[in-house]
Amino acid sequence: MAVEKLYDKDGSLDALRGKTVAVLGYGSQGHAHAQNLRDSGIKVIVANRADSPNGRLAIEHGFKPMEVADAIKQCDMFIMTLPDEVQPEVYEKSIKPNLRPGMIFGATHGFNIHFKTIVPPKDIDVIMVAPKGPGHTVRSEFERGGGVPCILSVYQDASGKAKQIGLSWAIGVGGGRSGVLVCSFKDECETDLFGEQAVLCGGLSALIKTGFEVLTEAGYPPEMAYFEVCHELKLIINLIERGGLNYMRFSISNTAEFGDYHTGPKIITEETRKVMKQVLADIQTGKFAKTFRDDYANGFKWFKEQRRKDHDHPVEVTGKQLRSMMPWLKPVEM
Repeated sequence: MAVEKLYDKDGSLDALRGKTVAVLGYGSQGHAHAQNLRDSGIKVIVANRADSPNGRLAIEHGFKPMEVADAIKQCDMFIMTLPDEVQPEVYEKSIKPNLRPGMIFGATHGFNIHFKTIVPPKDIDVIMVAPKGPGHTVRSEFERGGGVPCILSVYQDASGKAKQIGLSWAIGVGGGRSGVLVCSFKDECETDLFGEQAVLCGGLSALIKTGFEVLTEAGYPPEMAYFEVCHELKLIINLIERGGLNYMRFSISNTAEFGDYHTGPKIITEETRKVMKQVLADIQTGKFAKTFRDDYANGFKWFKEQRRKDHDHPVEVTGKQLRSMMPWLKPVEM
């Protein structure tokens, strides 16, 4: 089923004019929404710890960071860009006691609303604008006159104008320049989690590590293994981004394309498909959300252990050495 697509011509910034918008958090998405909306002529305030790196960045960008509770008291609309795991606590402590009828709750991801770890009152609008790209891209594309496509969702329409307000928000951050796709909180949240886990992050990370291990265990130099299973990924992704799988296959050698068809189905088998379906089912039922929340309540013990284990994986050690040879990549070390 095709989704509705909206552009600048389908709306305006009028629904936000005269309103004060509070951006809660000045991280990746927060800094982009705050600056883009301000540059679009909307009054924006920022809630963030002033003595944190993000708080200092907000000050550098001309904002005066304040406490969340103070921002809620002053705003007509707030945009939640804090990490998913901390949002419920912040909501209960600093947002809920200061809500007023007619306010607008803006989400940039559907996780907490969809899985009901945050339950807003019925007398406020609850909307989402989720740019399909990292915050620095949302900002840089806006600055050059473009924009990152956005997802627009309405969860609760108390005012009767929630969709209009959401479209104004999307236009204000640049999404209307490239397209705003309208869908539900459920569709955004569940597809986003599945994509991250099964393909973009979880699946890809596991594929890179396993490919590296297979090659090095077979005696091939780690440097060659890194280039073949990790470094060149960006070249392929760039082709897919521009023209899909067909353009990527048009651009590579016949040998590579033949190997694509010949070997791909041996890697992603029917058993893999079954596992991916189970991953989706765990997302849909809330099982993953509960696992995530439980580990957060336990101090993210399991999460931090996985991060520690993967930090020094041989593919990371080799990659760090090779990236230092390519300053044009502007390599970063975590």
